[in-house]
Amino acid sequence: MKKKLGLALAAALAIGLVLAGCGKKESSAVDTKDDGKMMTVTVYDDLANYQGTQGGWFGKLVKDKFNMKLNIIAPNVAGGGSTLFDTRSAAGNLGDLIITGSGSGRAKRLIKSGLIVDMTPYAKNMKYITKYKAATEELNKIADQKSGIWGVPSGVSTASPTEPSEGNDPTFGPYIRWDLYKQVGYPKLKTLSDLLPVLKEMQDKARQQTGDKKIYAMSLFKDWDGNMMNNAKQPTTFYGYDEMGFVLAKADGSDYQSITQSNGEYEKALQFFNKANQMGLVDPESSTQNYDTMYAKYQQGKVLFSFWPWLGQAAYNTDKNKEAGRGFEIAPVQDMKIFSYGATPNGGSTFIAVGSKAKNKARLVKFINWLYSPEGVYASSAQTNGSAGIKGLTWKLVKGKPTLTDFGNKVFFGGGANVPKNYGGGAYKDGVAALNYPTESVQDIDPNTGYAYNANMWPSTLAKNTTPLDKDWSAHMGGAKTTMDYLKKNNKILVAPGASYVQPDEESQVSTLRGQIKTQIVNSSWKMVYAKSDSEFNSLFKQMQTTVNGLDYAKVLKVDMQNAKDQQKARVAITKEYKNRE
Repeated sequence: MKKKLGLALAAALAIGLVLAGCGKKESSAVDTKDDGKMMTVTVYDDLANYQGTQGGWFGKLVKDKFNMKLNIIAPNVAGGGSTLFDTRSAAGNLGDLIITGSGSGRAKRLIKSGLIVDMTPYAKNMKYITKYKAATEELNKIADQKSGIWGVPSGVSTASPTEPSEGNDPTFGPYIRWDLYKQVGYPKLKTLSDLLPVLKEMQDKARQQTGDKKIYAMSLFKDWDGNMMNNAKQPTTFYGYDEMGFVLAKADGSDYQSITQSNGEYEKALQFFNKANQMGLVDPESSTQNYDTMYAKYQQGKVLFSFWPWLGQAAYNTDKNKEAGRGFEIAPVQDMKIFSYGATPNGGSTFIAVGSKAKNKARLVKFINWLYSPEGVYASSAQTNGSAGIKGLTWKLVKGKPTLTDFGNKVFFGGGANVPKNYGGGAYKDGVAALNYPTESVQDIDPNTGYAYNANMWPSTLAKNTTPLDKDWSAHMGGAKTTMDYLKKNNKILVAPGASYVQPDEESQVSTLRGQIKTQIVNSSWKMVYAKSDSEFNSLFKQMQTTVNGLDYAKVLKVDMQNAKDQQKARVAITKEYKNRE
C-alpha cells in the first residue's frame, strides 16, 4: 500500500502518447445522460497492487451505489515499467477511469492526446469535487491548462501544509520490539548506531526464549528499489531527509546531498546495515525474498526492527500480543529528527481522471465525487492505519462520538475478521479498495462527526491504549499518548510542507543514463550490505562512485539537485499561500 510511483511511471514519453496524439479531444456536444445499466469500469491505476475485479465489501458497496464493477488494470502487477501505459495509450484508450501521476509532463500529454476529458460538464452540483477547486486548478497549472476540471489530485487536505499528515505515527521511524527492549534494560540510544548492540541483545534474548535460531533483528527486501536501495534510504528519513532522484533533500531545505557523496547520509545508512550484517543481525534471505514473505515473518515474531510503523505494528501489534506486553513501538533515539510529510491543501502528485472513450461519463464523475465525500473517504481509504470503513459495519456513533464496533475492533486490532454476507462476505482485508488511491487525507476532520476519518485518532480508540505494552511505552516516553505526541513534544520531527510539486519532463538522454546508473547503485548497495569487512565496504563504495561517474552521473545529478531545490521553493510558496487563505 505504500509503494510510490517510480520514475518508470513517468517513462512513457514518446511512443504511447505520440501515437495517441492523433486522438481528438471530446466534442463540445457533451452527452451528460446516464443509461443506468450495469457497467464494468476499466480502471487504469498506477498505484494499485492488485489486478482484476474489485470484490468483497468495497466491490459490493460500489455496485449497490453506482451499479458498477471495477476492473483494475495495474502496471505494478503486470510487470512494472511503462509497457502497459504505452500499449493502452497507443490504442487510444487508457481506461474509463485513470489514476496516474501528473509529473514529467504526463498530465499535459494526456490532455493533448485526447485520452482524458474535461469533467466540467458533468460536475454540476458535485460539491466534493468543487470543494477542492484550488487543487484542480493546481493540476491545471501543471498540465498547462487555463480552465477545466481535467482530474482531481490525491491526498487533498484542509489542514495546514506545515502540519504532519500522518496521524498518530509518522510514515518513517525506528520501531523495535519494545517488550524485548524492556527485557534488556531499556538501554540509552544516543544515535541510531547505538541501536545495533541493543538489537543484538534483543535477538539473543528472543532466540533463547523461543529456541528459534531464525529470529533476526532485521529483514530486508528488494521489491521497491528504485534510484537507490529502498531499505537503505529509510535511516536517512530518521534524520529529516527524503529522496529526489539521486538526491537526499532535508525537509527544511537546509541540506541537499548526492547519494554517492562520501560520508553522506546514504553511505552511513549502508554502513548501518553492513555493521548489522557483520553482527549476524540481518536475515540471510533478505536479498531473495519479497515484501509479502518478509511481512509474514513480522507477523510470526521473527523480526525485531522495523523502519516503518505500518510494517512492524500492523503485522504484530494485535490485541492479543499487546495484552501480553508484546509489540513494536518507536525507539527513543536521542538525535533523531524524523521526516514528516506535511498536509497537502492542493493535493499530491497523482490524480484521478475520466477516460475519453468511457461510457456514462456522468456516472463516473459522480463516483469520483463520492470518493471525495465523507462516506467515500471512510470506505476507499480503509487500509492499515487508514480510515475507519463503513459506518454501521466497522464503526458507529455513541453519544454523538465515533466508536469502533466489535467487528471494527476485530478488523483493526484483533488480526482481522470475516465480513457479514449482507456487506459482501469474505475477509475484510480482501475487500478493501484495491484502488490504493488516497482522496482526502484520513487525518482530516469529518464535518459530520467533528473527528478524523482515521479511527486511531478517535478519543474512544485512544482510551483503549491501556494494554501493558501501551502503558509501559508511555511511562518511558514522558507520558506520551501517541508516537506523534512524543515526537512533537520532544522536537524530534521535521515537517516538509505539503506542496503539490511534480518533477518536470526529463530529457530522454537523462532517463537513459538514470536507468544505467541506478542499476549500478542498487546492485553495489546490496553488495555493501553483505561486505565481510569495513575495507571491502569502502572498496565497493569507491568502485560505485567511479563507475557511476563514468556514466555521466554529474549530468543526472544536476537535474535532480535542481528539482530538489525547486521542490523546496514550492514548499515555501504553499506555506505562504495557505496563510493568505486564512
